[in-house]
Amino acid sequence: MAIYRLLHRGQFVYEPELVDLMGWVYEDVVRALGLVDRAAPVTELIAKKILELTKAGERDPVRLKDLTIQAFQK
Repeated sequence: MAIYRLLHRGQFVYEPELVDLMGWVYEDVVRALGLVDRAAPVTELIAKKILELTKAGERDPVRLKDLTIQAFQK
């Protein structure tokens, strides 16, 4: 999963609960956008957006999902 690859490469350390939250949101966003191929390049962009929003302090899973989806519907 792209989100976990980025987490392992990153310079930040996240609490296990936050890692779980980001994983759930990532899966929800990928499903909501109808993406079947988890290896598609856009999935890494989705993961990066979730990380960006999380680094900015967003922790609400519904808002995190909505903001991520909005970023890809423009």
